[in-house]
Amino acid sequence: MAMNLRTPKAEAFEAVAKMGAIDMEFLDRVTFSDRGLAREVLQMFDQQADSLLKVIRDTESARMRLEIAHRLKGAARGVGAFLVAKAAEEIETASDEIELANAVSLLTARVTEARLALAGLIGNA
Repeated sequence: MAMNLRTPKAEAFEAVAKMGAIDMEFLDRVTFSDRGLAREVLQMFDQQADSLLKVIRDTESARMRLEIAHRLKGAARGVGAFLVAKAAEEIETASDEIELANAVSLLTARVTEARLALAGLIGNA
C-alpha cells in the first residue's frame, strides 16, 4: 500500500497554482521554495491588496490613485500576482473616466480572485 506524502499545506499551494491568480513557480523562485516564507509574503500581500484597493476606489485624488495603483502593481509583481499587476497598470494608463471606471472594476475582480485563491492557503498556516 503506497503512502500518501501530500500534506494539506502542499495541496493548498497546488490549488492556488491551478487557479492561476498567483504564479506559484515565480513565487517559489523568489522565496527559494520556502513555503513558510511564501505564506508570510502572501499574507502581507493579501492585507496590502485589500487596503490599497479600497484607497484606489475611494480616493478623489487622481495623483494618489496613480501612486497607490503603482504600489499595488509592484506588490503584485513581487508575489507573482501578474493579473492583479496588469489590472493595476490599467488604472495608471486610463485616459478618461470611462476607462478608469472599467479599470477599477477589473482591478477589483482581479484582487478578489487573488484573495480567494489565497484564502485556503493562508488558512493552512
